[in-house]
Amino acid sequence: MRDCGGGVRPGLAAKPIIDCDIVIAEVDVPAASAVLAGLGFTALGELGIPLRWAFKAPGRLAGTNTYVVADGSLSLRNHLAVRDALRADPGLRERYAAVKRRVGATAANIDDYGRGKSAMVQQILAAAGLTEAERASIDPNQVPSHEQIPR
Repeated sequence: MRDCGGGVRPGLAAKPIIDCDIVIAEVDVPAASAVLAGLGFTALGELGIPLRWAFKAPGRLAGTNTYVVADGSLSLRNHLAVRDALRADPGLRERYAAVKRRVGATAANIDDYGRGKSAMVQQILAAAGLTEAERASIDPNQVPSHEQIPR
């Protein structure tokens, strides 16, 4: 495992949920999944995002989104690109915070929230240098909704 460096910047608008990527070699996914299951996590599968396996946290860890992510995968590159772009550009960070606040105040559910900030996330990924094809595959329209796959 390796640390992704956590967080973006103090003061950035955020939902009260911590996203945790456990970064490992793809070959180690079964072992990591077994450890998480032993700790009470429920495996949810890839949920439409290749090489990123989601886990529902047990009640004592509510407020987390936990993922086992293959090192070098587009999913990991996405998370790191957003983090790094927002750390590097205060203006971009402020625009993203404004979008998150606006969408957070009006979204009916987490799917609406994701769709509402999608265009801004795409701008961040473009600023971070991800290709158009990579950005298209990351678009939330490619991921099953919470209604299609309850989490």
